[in-house]
Amino acid sequence: MAFFTSFLAGLVFGLGLIVSGMANPAKVLGFLDIGGRWDPSLAFVMAGAIAVGAVAFAVARRRTQSLLGAAMRLPSLQSIDRRLIIGSVVFGIGWGIAGFCPGPALVAVGMGQAKALVFVIAMLVGMGVFEWLEGRKEAKHQRGNRSKASHRGSPSRRAH
Repeated sequence: MAFFTSFLAGLVFGLGLIVSGMANPAKVLGFLDIGGRWDPSLAFVMAGAIAVGAVAFAVARRRTQSLLGAAMRLPSLQSIDRRLIIGSVVFGIGWGIAGFCPGPALVAVGMGQAKALVFVIAMLVGMGVFEWLEGRKEAKHQRGNRSKASHRGSPSRRAH
């Protein structure tokens, strides 16, 4: 049942992206071109998505389980930090250059758009690099903690 509902949700989402024009990079770039031939129509799509998301999150906060019985896992971080700002800027630059963000790019790949395939490959490489860097940072942090713990119990420190 979970597979079917996930498939159905993805299908409805993908069709919504196609109908709204979000899978068309020319339409997206027209929306982002506020200094030129601006196309404000996607603002209505975004406003609708924000309204639906706000209601969905309000309902989800009051629940402990999804409608299918899975545990409700909502984001726990509430702060705006440097990583969020940098990630948002990188996302916006990529969106402005390519006219795609991840969801519409996957839909466009399914529609046979070669430009979207290039975008998705670059996106996956970027995700891989991020995971690799995070793994290195975590490993370095763990090595530092082990090193500090071993120095705390060293005889030279206890003699002082």
